[in-house]
This record gives sequence, structure tokens and C-alpha cells, in this order.
Amino acid sequence: MTTKTTIFVWVLRLLFAALFLFAGFMKVTSQPMMVAEFDVVGLGQWFRFLTGGLELLGAVTLLVPRASALGALLLLLVDLGAFVAQVTVLHVDWIHTVVIGLLLAVLVYLQRESLKARGSRRVPAGA
Repeated sequence: MTTKTTIFVWVLRLLFAALFLFAGFMKVTSQPMMVAEFDVVGLGQWFRFLTGGLELLGAVTLLVPRASALGALLLLLVDLGAFVAQVTVLHVDWIHTVVIGLLLAVLVYLQRESLKARGSRRVPAGA
């Protein structure tokens, strides 16, 4: 990666870590807005805690260079779920989930070499 690309990747990591730390914190601390939103979704409040926990895990993982691409993938999946919920159940503005998803996809793409290296590890026979 070039120096400019590395800086861009870190900027994305930091921005998304801040965004998802905030979003996850809002969910796991039972902020009234989040409780009401997940009531509308209808899967129960356990799903709010799960979603918030995944957001917190993904945000922290973004800040660990060796695991950052996996954190971005996790957050991309959470974002996909948010898109589906907003379009099909909540009927609210969904464009921000598309923008976040696209930028997370860029982050995954820019870190694709770390994913390839992780995927190419072979488990020795008999291990």
C-alpha cells in the first residue's frame, strides 16, 4: 500500500470505529430511541443487544490492523441488516446505510491482501 492509501485506510478505520462505537453504545445502554426502534423491528430487545454488541466488536476490531478487514466485513453485514430493516420494516431514510456500506466495501477492498493472507493459511495434516 502506498503512504496515501495507508493514511486513507486509517482515516476510514477511525471514522467507522467512532461511528459504530457510538451506535453500539446507544444500543447496549438502552437509549429510549433504540428501544423504540427495535420494538418496531419486532425481533425483541435481545436483537438490539446483539446488534449493539456486534457494532462494538466490529468497531474495536477496525482498530487492530491485523483484524481490521474482518471487522469491516462484520460491520458491512450489520449495515446490510440495517438496510433491510429500514427498507422493509421501519420505512425510514435508507440512503445512509448504502453510503456506509459502500465505504465499508472500499475499506474491505483496500485491505483485501490481509484477507487473502488469512485465507491462504493451511492447517497442517494431523493437526
